[in-house]
Amino acid sequence: MQLNPIATELTTAATDALIAALAAGCAVVLQGWRQRDRWKVAVWSWVFGLLAVAALLGALSHGLMLSDSTQSLLWQPLFLSLGLVVALFVVAAVYDWRGRGTARRAVPVMLVVALLFYAVTQIGNGTFLLFVLYEAAAMLCALAMYVSLAVRRSLTGAGWIAAGIGLNILAAAIQASGSISITIIWPFDHNGVFHLVQIVAIVVLMRGLVNSLQAGRWSG
Repeated sequence: MQLNPIATELTTAATDALIAALAAGCAVVLQGWRQRDRWKVAVWSWVFGLLAVAALLGALSHGLMLSDSTQSLLWQPLFLSLGLVVALFVVAAVYDWRGRGTARRAVPVMLVVALLFYAVTQIGNGTFLLFVLYEAAAMLCALAMYVSLAVRRSLTGAGWIAAGIGLNILAAAIQASGSISITIIWPFDHNGVFHLVQIVAIVVLMRGLVNSLQAGRWSG
């Protein structure tokens, strides 16, 4: 099995691998806060764990020379994982915004939404643009929740979480543009830049999550 000869595909794969490692690390770090808020930690751990799986599959897809059938096979669990990541992200936001009862009721609804998203990707030939649109809609909803919490000063770390979500929306816009590219020693196309911004977004988001867990669910 050979590496992809296209330089930008290799940098995309490398940044995908970095996201996988970072997301897995976040899931591990969160386990140290289970006694503070077990339900919240569980949901966010699923978010980061599934993100790590999707990013690892993305790294393989971009970084290796694979047959069309193998590529198609990899994208099936990748899209399903991404759909679940976004759905559970919304559940986590609802938990902070309205509490556990509302979040529990949101779980089956969001899981159905994730499965519908996955089904649509199959009908639409698996285009990644569908995920970008799906993610953007969900992230805008989550952003509104955390901005509201930050303005009301109801949740410590809400501002950081909102900033992380904003950066993730920016990353999605970069990916959707299809035209942005940079060179930082190595060339990065829009997919690579998308991942670089996502890495910063994850770090910022994680700071907000840790701050919220340190202070307890509600700060006031």
